[in-house]
Amino acid sequence: MSETARNIPGTSAPDPSRWRALVFIALAQLMVVLDATIVNIALPSAQQDLGISDGNRQWVVTAYALAFGGLLLFGGRVADLWGRKRAFVIGLGGFALASALGGAAQSGAMMFGSRALQGIFGALLAPAALSLLAVMFTDAKERAKAFGIYGAIAGGGGAVGLILGGFLTEYLDWRWTFFVNIPFAVVAAAGAYLVIREPEGSRNRSPLDIPGVILSTLGLVSLVYGFTRAESDGWGDSMTVGLFVASAVLLVAFVITEAKVKAPLLPLRVITDRNRGGVYLSLGLAIIAMFGTFLFLTYYLQVVKGFSPVKTGFAFLPMIAGMITGSTQIGARLMTRVPARLLMGPGFLVAAAGMFLLAQIELDSAYAALILPAMLLLGLGMGTAFMPAMALATHGVQPRDAGVASAMVNTSQQVGGAIGTALLNTIAASATTSYIKDHIATATSKSQLVQLQGQVHGYASAIWFAVGILVVAAAIALTLVNAGRPGAASVSGQDTGTGAEDELHVPVVAH
Repeated sequence: MSETARNIPGTSAPDPSRWRALVFIALAQLMVVLDATIVNIALPSAQQDLGISDGNRQWVVTAYALAFGGLLLFGGRVADLWGRKRAFVIGLGGFALASALGGAAQSGAMMFGSRALQGIFGALLAPAALSLLAVMFTDAKERAKAFGIYGAIAGGGGAVGLILGGFLTEYLDWRWTFFVNIPFAVVAAAGAYLVIREPEGSRNRSPLDIPGVILSTLGLVSLVYGFTRAESDGWGDSMTVGLFVASAVLLVAFVITEAKVKAPLLPLRVITDRNRGGVYLSLGLAIIAMFGTFLFLTYYLQVVKGFSPVKTGFAFLPMIAGMITGSTQIGARLMTRVPARLLMGPGFLVAAAGMFLLAQIELDSAYAALILPAMLLLGLGMGTAFMPAMALATHGVQPRDAGVASAMVNTSQQVGGAIGTALLNTIAASATTSYIKDHIATATSKSQLVQLQGQVHGYASAIWFAVGILVVAAAIALTLVNAGRPGAASVSGQDTGTGAEDELHVPVVAH
């Protein structure tokens, strides 16, 4: 059979175990996304038990973010080289081991080390999971459903983490926010080992690009750490500025290196395609807006409204429901009928409308009247946009590049999360300080009330920026993404230039 024939959906039997495989891939993705937020709720208890200072507590989050964000491209390339199934199973095993170490931590250093290990194995696991979907689902409509489920988990898992983290911390112990990963990982690894069958010949056996690995890892670590420091030490801090300068130099050197070497870590064709480039950029911006808002809402509900951790987690349920509906009922159903940009652009705008509502929050805002509809809109919009974005992440790539193309989506999300938390927190803190300074002199007897009003004013100011960021993300998606309907998909083994008339190239079979 010719390569062209093998590349066309329907000319060969689909993998009979693909839907069972999706269950285990989705379970692993849920575990990784949960971990990003579940630990945040447990952090105060863990800090007290382990005697971690206020200055060092950020490393519980930062150690994970640096390892995960810095090594994602390397992890994606390793998945292409070793095989995605092997990388997936090893990533799960390592993540479970690191989680066990975190749950058993007896000191701050042991905790920080376990979090860094989680990040390292997460960087291997996450791109392997997404690229497995890309090569196992060959039918366009089935791919739409599979990516709908994956997109809903990627978007809503963080909010689920808030609920689970609240329950475990309040009713058991903070250590269970780590131990809970172990059954997830064991079940997903065992299931993957038994049911996943990766298409033959889809590996990229080119020698590893060591200079590319070093430059990309150091560049991304500098970038993520720069934003983390900006949040705590300010944008004008000499160390913060130095990290940003170093990151720019390293990443420019990385691009130059990739253009010259024979077997690059990140083939530039992966990111210069306008559809994939539009996805990476718009998704990264959307995550910037979303991550900061998660944080503000958590603080608003707990500090201002007095919600318990568990009640706060449940307050996020409408967002999860919106994301699942947007991904599986809107995105997946329409993706085979309309161009992806007509889902991504409007999806980001609906999310922006939800943000617009949230920007109206005040000290006495009612949950049902304001926050509930805002969360529904935010979830619905993000879910609708995430699904085609995840599917387009591997648009037109050769199967041997599927791992690194998938890693780019995770990189844009991880870097976007770091930027969002630092940038929006800085804006909120500045607005809060300004508000308190202007009002405290005239209300000395109500200083605590003014402090709370200042915090809410800060949250609202930052959320206004998030509205603007989502509008920009929508504009980028509508302008750059021009792939046609997956329902009429043509499949190519080559990375083609895409015009408005192009269809979605599905990377399904081996070279």
